[in-house]
Amino acid sequence: MRSDQGSDDGTRRTRRLLAGAATARTGDEMSGPALLLLGYGGAGPEAGAGRVPGAGAAATASALLAGITAAAALGGPVLGALLDRAARPGRLLAACLALYATGLVAVLLSLGHAPFPLTLLLALAAGTLAPALAGGWTARLAAAAPPERLHRIHALDAMTYSAASLLGPALAGLLGRLTGAPAAVLAAAALILLAVPAVRGLPPQRRGPAGPVTVRALVRDLGRGFAGLARSLPLARATVGSTLSCLGQGVFVACVPLLGARVLGGPGDGSLLLGCTALAALGAGAVLTRLRRPPRPDTVLWAAPLVLAGAFATASGAAAADLPGLLVAAALLAGAAEGPQLTALFAVRHREAPEGLRAQVFTTGASVKITAFALGAALAGPLLTRSAAAGLLTAVAAQLLAAASHAALSRAPVRRRRSAARRCARGPARG
Repeated sequence: MRSDQGSDDGTRRTRRLLAGAATARTGDEMSGPALLLLGYGGAGPEAGAGRVPGAGAAATASALLAGITAAAALGGPVLGALLDRAARPGRLLAACLALYATGLVAVLLSLGHAPFPLTLLLALAAGTLAPALAGGWTARLAAAAPPERLHRIHALDAMTYSAASLLGPALAGLLGRLTGAPAAVLAAAALILLAVPAVRGLPPQRRGPAGPVTVRALVRDLGRGFAGLARSLPLARATVGSTLSCLGQGVFVACVPLLGARVLGGPGDGSLLLGCTALAALGAGAVLTRLRRPPRPDTVLWAAPLVLAGAFATASGAAAADLPGLLVAAALLAGAAEGPQLTALFAVRHREAPEGLRAQVFTTGASVKITAFALGAALAGPLLTRSAAAGLLTAVAAQLLAAASHAALSRAPVRRRRSAARRCARGPARG
């Protein structure tokens, strides 16, 4: 009976953590579009009238988004190392969420009322804490779930990302249209704060305290984390493949407004494609949670980029032939691959990462993917000045390269074993 009660308590705690993750990640997904709207319109009538010049609105908006995104990529490894050393990681994550929300509000209050470099510095500071919502939370979530339910938990966790990517931008756009960009930023911060009580419920570390946090200890931990990613072949394979795939996804997302303008009627209609992708990812995740024998994560990580390559190639063909239905089908196919791909990536990281480096592996991997996505979006700019096909075919190439890298790294141990077998067959060396 005590066992049943413990299982029920664990289930309730896992549900609270997943609900909190979905809430916080929705706020995080809102923050980017909300800051873009804030940059374009300023923080209020005074800003729009002169403090944020209309001619520089686009530059202001892109600088805010780039700042918070780049800082997230840089802050991930450090946050992961701190989480691995924390005896109570839930408290550290709760503090990060509270500070992240506070940073968003500080950006809102300073834009148009303080020098822009100060506003940008606040955005950078807030962005360094964003990995707490992604890799940091996911790395510790498994500690609250029994081992036999890990696959289902990973699938549900991946679904929170898909749901947030669907709801966040839509809520930001709706609030921005109805009440203005400041309300969208405040709502994003409020959603992140709502998740603080849930994340405080994360269980403590199973091992003892790692000692005081010093600069030398932190640098040493960072080195161990990067070395762990490189030395574990499954981790390295998953990291390289998912990073290249994320680069291709960044290129595709940058193509969406142009696809919307050419096929669906307007640049804004391209966001419908991203909604279709998120919905399909949610559906694929729901299917995975019901499977008694899910596919091997390593197989999924190899196959998903091939499906994505097919989806992006189909989108290119749909754009050339002006076929809206086929374009929507391509977006749905992309989502059906992205959902299982993320679930499989979580499973490999959890399986291969040592307990003392798990948070760092998750947050560093997430940071590398964020960087790759941003590079893909930047790479798409010059390509799209030529044609949508140039951008989409580049996205296809990135996915094929991701699958090829996974296959090549999978063959490396086989080649080593065959070489060792040949040496044994020849006998001991002479001389």
